[in-house]
Amino acid sequence: MAVFERLTRRHLLGLASVALASPLLMSLPRFSRAADEHAGHVIDSSSEPAGTGEFIRLDAPRALKLAVNLNAVCLAPVVIAHGQGFFKKHNLDVELVNFGNSTEVLLEAIATGKADAGVGMALRWLKALEQGFDVKLTAGTHGGCLRLLSAVNGNVHKLEDLKGKTIGVTDMASPDRNFFSILLKKHGIDPVRDVEWRLYPADLLGTALERGEVQAVSGSDPFMYRLIKTGKAQELSTNLVEEYANLSCCVVGVTGKLVREDKRVVAALTQAILEAHDYSVKNPGAVAKGFQAYALNTSTEEVEAILHDHTHGHHAVGPLLTKEITTYVTDLKTVEVISQGTDAGAFAKEITADVFS
Repeated sequence: MAVFERLTRRHLLGLASVALASPLLMSLPRFSRAADEHAGHVIDSSSEPAGTGEFIRLDAPRALKLAVNLNAVCLAPVVIAHGQGFFKKHNLDVELVNFGNSTEVLLEAIATGKADAGVGMALRWLKALEQGFDVKLTAGTHGGCLRLLSAVNGNVHKLEDLKGKTIGVTDMASPDRNFFSILLKKHGIDPVRDVEWRLYPADLLGTALERGEVQAVSGSDPFMYRLIKTGKAQELSTNLVEEYANLSCCVVGVTGKLVREDKRVVAALTQAILEAHDYSVKNPGAVAKGFQAYALNTSTEEVEAILHDHTHGHHAVGPLLTKEITTYVTDLKTVEVISQGTDAGAFAKEITADVFS
């Protein structure tokens, strides 16, 4: 059962024999700068992401393995950072490692040093981190990614209409189910007892909605974006509403050992990732185009449109990151995802690291 797959130039090349000393982790090849059509881009380093201080360049080159999900459009800035030189200017030699949807495997890989860091959704990671993985969160990279949709010709037009209804999801522990459970709770609907959550493969969510088997579906882009574009689904809500409008969706996680032993390396990596997100705000077209070299089944136009819907200019580091994580942990307790006995503030402090102080 391989949850990590090796990808290159839009083709699956199959499983490599050994990668990162684990059959579950497969690395991406390091493409030469000459092979990357964006290699000549000059990066503006006149201002660094908020909260990260002065530009950080390591005195000696440092090789790191960074785990990402190439199917996640919201991570396009991180993926193209590899070829655009964002890591190199910090004196980092970063190898991208593509992973599937197994959060536990990913976090275990980071915690045990098979990967040095990774980027993923906070609302998927927090329950797993409660188990004690030695992974520290160093930044929130952006907001957005999650959507809740209803049928255009249906009777669900607001969250309150979902009481007694069925919502289609792809995973009972997915970040979208967690987030929209929180939102339903805040709108007076018990997400455990007042609605039914039903599992479907991602490509069948639209069919289930059209047939009336479910009255709403939730998920992440690009699947949700595509359902809207069919004209059969409408956006009921997102994770950029109400008090969540300025919260991070995805986070950078780093092995605790590296944070404790070489905080400057972690700071340089985190700063580079946030620089790439800042770049995507001003240059979504360039990011979308560069992403095509790595992604499957998407287009430049689609990726650019999705990036516009996210808040890639929003970052959280230091105390702000701890505050955001505290908010999520507190809310997850209300929907029975995080244990009631967990101290939200203490837990958030334990799993975050201020690498810029």
